[in-house]
Amino acid sequence: MMETEQGLRTLSEALRSPVYITVRRRVFRQLVESLLYEGVVTADTAEEAGHTRFTLHGRDADGDAVAYQCRGRRSLTFGRVRLTDEPVRRLAADREEEAASLAGFVEEVLGPLQGFSPEKLRSFVGEMEGTLLNDSLAQYRRTQSWNLLRGKAYDDLEGDAMDGHPYHPAYKSRVGFDYADQLAYGPEFKPSLQLQWVAVRRDCARVAVSPGENYDDLIAAELGAPQLETFRTELRKQGYTPEAYVFLPVHPWQWRRHTAGRFFRDIRDGRIVPLGTAGDLYVPQQSIRTLSNRTNPRKAYAKLSMDLINTSSSRELLPHFVVTAPPITGWLKGIAASDPYLREETKLILLGEFAGVSYDPPVEAGDGARTGGSAGSLGCIWRESVHRYLEPGEEAVPFHALCSRELDGSLFIAPWLESIGVESWLRRLFKTCVLPVVHLAVAHGIALESHAQNMVLVHRGGMPVRAALKDFHEDVLYTRDFLREPERCPDFPAVHEIYRNAGPGTSFEAGSLSTVRGLTLGALFFINLGELALTLADRYGYEETRFWTLAADLLESYRIRFPQYEERFRTLDLFVPETRVEQLTKRRLVPAEERGGCSHDVPNPLYHVREREKAGAELQTAGV
Repeated sequence: MMETEQGLRTLSEALRSPVYITVRRRVFRQLVESLLYEGVVTADTAEEAGHTRFTLHGRDADGDAVAYQCRGRRSLTFGRVRLTDEPVRRLAADREEEAASLAGFVEEVLGPLQGFSPEKLRSFVGEMEGTLLNDSLAQYRRTQSWNLLRGKAYDDLEGDAMDGHPYHPAYKSRVGFDYADQLAYGPEFKPSLQLQWVAVRRDCARVAVSPGENYDDLIAAELGAPQLETFRTELRKQGYTPEAYVFLPVHPWQWRRHTAGRFFRDIRDGRIVPLGTAGDLYVPQQSIRTLSNRTNPRKAYAKLSMDLINTSSSRELLPHFVVTAPPITGWLKGIAASDPYLREETKLILLGEFAGVSYDPPVEAGDGARTGGSAGSLGCIWRESVHRYLEPGEEAVPFHALCSRELDGSLFIAPWLESIGVESWLRRLFKTCVLPVVHLAVAHGIALESHAQNMVLVHRGGMPVRAALKDFHEDVLYTRDFLREPERCPDFPAVHEIYRNAGPGTSFEAGSLSTVRGLTLGALFFINLGELALTLADRYGYEETRFWTLAADLLESYRIRFPQYEERFRTLDLFVPETRVEQLTKRRLVPAEERGGCSHDVPNPLYHVREREKAGAELQTAGV
């Protein structure tokens, strides 16, 4: 009861605080930025005082004209639209005021457009309003506790660097959570969680481990022999043979909200046996479903299935992705170990996904509804902890924290930039975090989705020294003819039957090299570096042109450094004039079957700084 009273008090205080206004303005800003950038809406523009004034037109409920105005710019960074911190204004015939209603904006601006159903618009509004609620709760807690970022350990930063996706307007939607769930399970609140455990019959489970490993031994290492024996004893008491089962952890929210109600027949039949909570304490990372071990930080992270949607992505774990995690880990680690540049110079860390288990029972005759809609609802991937790899004097920070600000508005990385120098720090960052990913793509033909949540910076006193990459089980891309060692590629059809009829473009094998290039440019450059470039420009006055020139120079130095990969470098061509990126907001506005086409061509800043340099060199040669 006291927890409920405290939760209600926190809810009321957060929604009445200035933080609510700040978060609402941010959601509005990212909504308008993304709609303009993705071409979902058009705007009248006028240049004034170094900015562009954007005017978006719509109709109110009475059919009268309304307009929304804001100021910003189109940036060099992939043409991103960047608005100022000034609030979006709503202009009607009789008054002008700050835009305060997300639902009203969507109804007035998007409602009259063709192609968007009222149901999808309502759903999208719900995601943004969920973001407004959830982020208000999180940011209020941060301000009340005066929660500073500098000096925090990696696992704390996973929750405390809480700003979420810097582009998506529904960056903290968490569809499936209510406010009490946000307080109980949100990473910003750093709850200590025990895993719920179930035993799953082996003939209903998909299990995969790294070569030389045994899943039962791995679970014994995570749980401890005494607890494992307690589980086995419980199975015997209920009349089951322990050897016929594997143990699978479940997120406590997933168990309470979905598992018991969805799988009650399986529990009745003995396919699933609930065993209760046990083991170490865990704390959620930014992705919510991945938990760090709080009791022993060197032990593995647990990535768990959750029937939750956040930032457009489902947090379930489909069985075929669960069982591909260890083979992909082995593939990537083998390549890194045999490559002197990755092994000795960059010392790249690959946080291996060494085991996976998923509940995936066969559909029995006459019982086809048993698993309907349930695939991916029960699963776990065990991932190595970054703490296992840190050497004395090294510290780790999530890459997304680099763009975070302290409560006084200063950048989290400001002391590093001041002591090391912006350009010196950037050069080291590019060498440690960008080049290893580029090398995997150029030298080996493998693209990783190395966006902010999937990259960790390892540093010494703020100086970048190496990178750690993670989350390989869904988003690795290659083309067979561009793999340098195709014989090392996992035999995916042998891992799971779903891949047997999956042609290029429908699985890890891309349909064309442009897709491999697109993932590298989209995840690493558009998201990771792009947001850093914009943050440094907006908050530190560091010009985007200089930022992207440094990045382009680094790639050119890499090309010269590795003449044996010259042809591959040019074939991959990271300097293309344009690249395709996802329209993340538009995806939330269209039916699921149309989302595959939600991408658009955007200007590549690497190309444009190179062209500018060429033009300057030609003028200099001509003596102009």
